[in-house]
Amino acid sequence: MNWYQEVLARKEELLNDLVGLLKIESIKDESTITPQYPMGEKVGEALDYMLSISESSGLKTKNVDGYAGYAEMGQGNNEDAVGILCHVDVVPATGEWSSPPFEPTIRDGKLYARGAIDDKGPTIAAYYGMKIVKELGLPLQKRVRMIFGTDEESGMSCMKHYQQVEQMPAVGFAPDADFPIINAEKGQLNVMLMIGNSNEVDDGEVQLRSFKAGERGNMVPEKAVAIITGNVDHLIHEFEGFCNEKGLKRKINHHENEVEIILFGVSAHGMEPHIGLNAGTTLASFLRAFDFTGEAAQYLDFLDDLHEDYEGNSLDIAYRDDVTGPLTVNPGILHFGQSGGSVHLNIRCPVTTDFEETKEKLTLNINQKGLHVEEIKESQPHHVGAEHPMIEALQEAYQGETGLEPTLLSTGGATYARFMENGVAFGACFPGKEMTAHQKDEYIEVEDLLKATAIYARAIYNLAK
Repeated sequence: MNWYQEVLARKEELLNDLVGLLKIESIKDESTITPQYPMGEKVGEALDYMLSISESSGLKTKNVDGYAGYAEMGQGNNEDAVGILCHVDVVPATGEWSSPPFEPTIRDGKLYARGAIDDKGPTIAAYYGMKIVKELGLPLQKRVRMIFGTDEESGMSCMKHYQQVEQMPAVGFAPDADFPIINAEKGQLNVMLMIGNSNEVDDGEVQLRSFKAGERGNMVPEKAVAIITGNVDHLIHEFEGFCNEKGLKRKINHHENEVEIILFGVSAHGMEPHIGLNAGTTLASFLRAFDFTGEAAQYLDFLDDLHEDYEGNSLDIAYRDDVTGPLTVNPGILHFGQSGGSVHLNIRCPVTTDFEETKEKLTLNINQKGLHVEEIKESQPHHVGAEHPMIEALQEAYQGETGLEPTLLSTGGATYARFMENGVAFGACFPGKEMTAHQKDEYIEVEDLLKATAIYARAIYNLAK
């Protein structure tokens, strides 16, 4: 079977369907949440879109209370079903894009749009893999169910709801990471830290009125804004020099004894904070040298300690193992104002991490620095053994279509694969290619999209035949 030729025969249709999905601004929006659309109207529109094109291809579909939906084919019981878990929600399109993020554009063989690689491009690729197997009329012994989630980027409540009302396949893959195969995912601690309002008089030479950076815990903040009063002339002069020295983009709005300073960094996925430049901690590292007092000084000192400390050394929680590498820390959302301050830490923990010990060390460290832990949400690591038969089926598909070695990988990311007892992440970013998820000018190479579709078609057939 020449799977790639089958994909090429459907290339125009595939790209048209993908462009239609990419045009939908499916960012979670609490202002438009309804019982029909629990993640907001636009996310619901994207779910409806996938269910509509799936139904038009002759697949059986179901909307699961607006939280998720599925398209399936084949026969067999639910226990033996093959799962393909994708998501239609995307993160906000921050930063200055070369073209509008929800107006898909192909330039130099690359399709640019928010969601191109995370996860709408891979979703359409997997859908077309399933569609090709169905249209070829190949005999299947197992049911194949493709599940579309709506809240992958902000808590995965969609899959939690799905598990409550539907049976989750025990075996399958999530096309939401890298090729070849990711069989180990780090756990997570999402930690909310607070520094309360002690009503201390801020009598330093300068006063921090507000500080804001970041929109999502799992994104490296690209922009930080601070409003400062007092003797700000020297601070402004030093800020210009700081930015010039480091080649940083900034804006300054100065009015009498108050200044708003804006610093721009580089966004990246929270699982790889070292790839980005955290605008919040960078700005704090500059500001801490000035005469702030009280909680403002404590807050800035804490953020400065976190600056470029990607592995949690300053928090006394650094740890690594041979399976998934080092623990990582991303300070993703930072706020400070008259009522106090907050820090949202997104911590990715290796598969052998002792979670209780890590939380104890973290809490003690935070308390010693004048903050306190308000809330900790945790997600356990996920690992599928290399000997599982599914691994061999996916390896055959990947190697057969690419000629490349199908090695097993680990990730700091959390995918829907962890909701299946034996689930792995499988594509769609190829080895050596740039991963632009959660960044401005996100893209997928069109040729890689087509190759991934052929791999998925072959893999689906391998798993279900």
